[in-house]
Amino acid sequence: MDILGLSRHGLTTPFEQLGVLGVLVVAVISLLYAWFLRSKVVRYDKGTPQMQEVWEAIRQGAEGYLNRQLRTILPAIALLTIALFLSVAIVEPTPEATREFGYLGERNVVLIVAVGRTVAFIMGATFSLLVGQLGMRMAIQASVRAASAARRSFNEALTVAYYAGTITGMLTDGLGLMGGTLIFIVFGRAAPDALLGFGFGGTLLALFMRVGGGIYTKAADVGADLVGKVEKDIPEDDPRNAAVVADLVGDNVGDCAGMAADIFESYEVTIVSALILGLALFETTGEIKWIVYPLLIRAIGVISSIIGTFTVPIWERFPLKFLRAHDAEEAMFRSYEVSSVNTILFSFLLAIFYAHDWRLGLLTTLGVGLAVAFNPLTSYFTSTKRAPVQEIVKATKTGPATTILSGLAVGMESSVWALVVIAISFVGALLIYQADGPQFVLYAVSMIGIGMLSHTGNNVAMDSYGPISDNANGIAEMAWHDMTDEVTLKARQIMADLDAVGNTTKAITKGIAIASAVIAAVSLFASYITDVNRVMPGALESIRVSDTTVFIGFLLGGALPWLFSSLSIRAVSRAAGQIVEEVRNQFKIPGIMEGTRKPDYARVVSISTRSAQKELIPLAVIAIAMPLLVGLILQVESLGGYLAGVILSGQLLAVFMANAGGAWDNAKKSIEDEPRNLEQNTGKGSERHKAGVVGDTVGDPLKDTAGPALNPMIKVVNLVSLLAAPLIVRARLGDPIIWVAIVILFAGMVWAIYQSKRPVPELE
Repeated sequence: MDILGLSRHGLTTPFEQLGVLGVLVVAVISLLYAWFLRSKVVRYDKGTPQMQEVWEAIRQGAEGYLNRQLRTILPAIALLTIALFLSVAIVEPTPEATREFGYLGERNVVLIVAVGRTVAFIMGATFSLLVGQLGMRMAIQASVRAASAARRSFNEALTVAYYAGTITGMLTDGLGLMGGTLIFIVFGRAAPDALLGFGFGGTLLALFMRVGGGIYTKAADVGADLVGKVEKDIPEDDPRNAAVVADLVGDNVGDCAGMAADIFESYEVTIVSALILGLALFETTGEIKWIVYPLLIRAIGVISSIIGTFTVPIWERFPLKFLRAHDAEEAMFRSYEVSSVNTILFSFLLAIFYAHDWRLGLLTTLGVGLAVAFNPLTSYFTSTKRAPVQEIVKATKTGPATTILSGLAVGMESSVWALVVIAISFVGALLIYQADGPQFVLYAVSMIGIGMLSHTGNNVAMDSYGPISDNANGIAEMAWHDMTDEVTLKARQIMADLDAVGNTTKAITKGIAIASAVIAAVSLFASYITDVNRVMPGALESIRVSDTTVFIGFLLGGALPWLFSSLSIRAVSRAAGQIVEEVRNQFKIPGIMEGTRKPDYARVVSISTRSAQKELIPLAVIAIAMPLLVGLILQVESLGGYLAGVILSGQLLAVFMANAGGAWDNAKKSIEDEPRNLEQNTGKGSERHKAGVVGDTVGDPLKDTAGPALNPMIKVVNLVSLLAAPLIVRARLGDPIIWVAIVILFAGMVWAIYQSKRPVPELE
């Protein structure tokens, strides 16, 4: 039996051939499920004319931003596409590619590899773009429908918001699984050449969308809060605030489009790293199971996600004592556990009866367990019901300073425990495959990453649910003015409850994405060493921290996340300052505060858009140029130390910022849910509330801009290093061409930092 000639790739049994094709079928099923949920969500009504008016302003702002973002990044993508195609002239095809396509002639092998890298890069970038853009547009469609559904029931509003988020999750699953599988089917043993392009394309697009969306959303959010809540003592989404529409637009372009692309690249890079290491084991052992098993596990995870996500709104209909009524967070967690049990069960069956190695099932279980562990761990540090957030609430009694200090402490502690959990999973991989050798241990680490993101559908659904419920709450606040109506009051409380849960679910997804970045980066780190030795055998057996040049690289790598975060936060601060001035000026216009005249929402949207677009290319240049500079000047072993520094520093900093920001946000929401009594210093408008708003404002750029942007940045650095490794290992400082490259890269770094620190021009 030989379906589509798959036997030449080592797929010799009917089960393996049908299994790989079945993975493609599952990818299609995931996309069809997304289409089914879309048809289900759009059947719900869009509410009153007032709600639709607000919604239309949000829709136009978000689509205008994404269209402008696309015009900004397409030239950069075009240049990198050309560079990848031409890279084959200096980075030769791998020996696997020569063996796979050698019968076509040496020239044709080079051409096939060049085309493969280029097409895979375009495919990765396109898929990442589709996930972000389509997911954001679905979120916008759902937000007004969720607000309208809240007037009828809690469960209906949850159904709309969660199912709309699941659409993005299923797009991530389907396109990510399809891309990796198609590349293997087409290229077989030569797949690493194309897989790196696929991963780089998706990761680079995610970096653009994550950075741009994060700056946009938090500049608007900070500006709206400082003037509206603190200075004018008006509600968060009051229509008199000129920044309110930009804030709601930002939830979509940052937390939905940006985060969806971010999770997609995590999903694809973990499969890329597992397949690259699996192909290396296949060359060593001759067993194709090392490649087939991760693909099948991902397919099982997709089916498990479909089952789990579909059950979320169903939980409330069952009289289970352990599940509290009207508890969206509990419903999502229970459904995640349904998916987890299903995946663990079938992974053991697959490991035992196909791979004949039960340890592979245990690795999948470790990965799933790692993801499950992040749910209660992140929830503990960010949920309104847990002690850390309640401690921040107590700290607001003594002002903004103690509020900030309390939140910093929460974020720092959470980062440590997140790292401990990841380290424990690595210890598990080491214990399970230590006897088989280092190559198997590194493959085991990549399989933990496969298991961890096997329920990406659930993860993205929980994440996208956050901005959908946030926007729905904002639309309700702007459009519903009769606060004496019982139905309106009940609906507003439903939306407030769903919105608060969204902060926790977004923080959980960020934690999982960051952890997956570390695991994928460690796997790619192993591939980096393999690639260097493939070009020059014995050139890099290990990374010696005792070597001075390696330690220099380690220090520089540890510094990059701090530089990257600094520039991102500066961008938010500059743009927020402009928005504050604009909103203040508009409040001075007669009729704005009285509600008889509408603010100029579009002007604030323009400020946020200009600020976000300005930062995209410079930050990408920094992420690409710095590892190349380290490699060309200090050589390959030092670049290995640099990658280690980026991974360690990036993980600690990213989790700290994400969880501290989430905790501050929910502490503020806890105060807002209190009865308003200024004499007792409770509720909205109180001094405690103002302190909470300050904490939330400080945390906004941490949790939604700088922290999440480190995830794709870590993988961009690793993939650039991996792609450039064959060139760097041959580079000699005495070569004039190398010095020309160093000068160009250094100039690019200087330009990027200068551009990132320049103020945004004032609008006329």
